[in-house]
Amino acid sequence: MQYGEIWFVNFGDTGVGHEYRNTRPALIIEANEKIHICKMITLIAFSSKINNRISDDIFVTKNLTNGLFKDSLIKVQHITSFDTKRFINKIGVLDEENLGKVKKYLKVHFNV
Repeated sequence: MQYGEIWFVNFGDTGVGHEYRNTRPALIIEANEKIHICKMITLIAFSSKINNRISDDIFVTKNLTNGLFKDSLIKVQHITSFDTKRFINKIGVLDEENLGKVKKYLKVHFNV
């Protein structure tokens, strides 16, 4: 597992409120230096419901590199951490342009 990879992740069966659930693609945003410290990995969920886009969402076109089945949104507000046991398989990696957009958003989100 590495920063910038896209994995299928089991978000579980029961989400509360606006939490995501079921299996979906997610982007690893944890620094490579921190990934092996514990078994929790920080990630951001993708959604294929592109009509529900809000201003901070990042649109990603499906391609062979990212492995997405559909054009999707990176739901940057949905930052969470899961045990590595929830990670099913790697499907691809995010391109540098969109990864730069994620980094820019995270700086604003965390006020750094």
